[in-house]
Amino acid sequence: MFDLIVFDLDGTLVDSHRDIANAANALVEELGGTRLCDAAIAAMVGEGAALLVRRALSAAGLDPATPGALDRFLAHYDERLLEHTRPYPGTAQGLARLEGQLSMSVLTNKPQRPTERILEGLELRRYFGEVVGGDTPCGRKPSPAGLLRLVAAAGATPERTLMVGDSPIDLQAARNAATRICLVRYGFGYRFAAADFRGDELFADSPADVFDAVTRPRPALPEAGSTFV
Repeated sequence: MFDLIVFDLDGTLVDSHRDIANAANALVEELGGTRLCDAAIAAMVGEGAALLVRRALSAAGLDPATPGALDRFLAHYDERLLEHTRPYPGTAQGLARLEGQLSMSVLTNKPQRPTERILEGLELRRYFGEVVGGDTPCGRKPSPAGLLRLVAAAGATPERTLMVGDSPIDLQAARNAATRICLVRYGFGYRFAAADFRGDELFADSPADVFDAVTRPRPALPEAGSTFV
C-alpha cells in the first residue's frame, strides 16, 4: 500500500483535450490562422500553457512570439474550462474508494486557477489535500520540486509515493523525485518509445486498473514493470 498518490490532471484524471483545443484554435483564428485538428493540439499539451501556445501558433504558421498570445489563450480557455472536460469513466468512483485510506494530491503543469476551477466544477477537489499548479513557486514538471513538496506535506517518503500520469513529463518528474510511477495508457499524453522505459514503471489501461491495484492487499509494493490489470 502506498502512503501518497499524486495524480496528474489533464489526460490522467480528466479528458480536457477538446476544451484545450477549442481555446487554442480560438486564438489561432483570432490571429488570422486556420484551425488545427484536436489531436494535433492534444499532442502539444503537458509542458505548460506558454509552450502550448508557442507550439500551436508555430503549427498554424503564425508568429510563436506574438505579444499577448498567452494571455489571450488563457482568456479563451477560461471561457471553456468545463464545456466538454469530464473525469475519465471510473475516476470519481475510484477516488471515493481511496478517500480516507491514504493521502491524495494533484500535480499539474496547468496554472493553479483553472486547475482549481476544474476540480471544483467536476466535484473532485474534496478528494485531494494539496493541489500544485505549474505557475506556483515550485515550477513545472519535470522539476521534482512540486512532487517533493507534496511528499513532505503528506508526511510520506518518495519510496512510498506513486505518481500517476500519462506523459513523458510525468515519468521524468517521478524519476527526478525518486518516486514510483504509474503511466496511464488511456491518456492523450501517452507518447513513448520502448527505449524510454527502464523496467521499473507501472502501467494502467483504465482508471479502474489504478484504483484496483492501489487498494488490493499485497505483501509489498507492486513489482517493477507490472501492468495493472
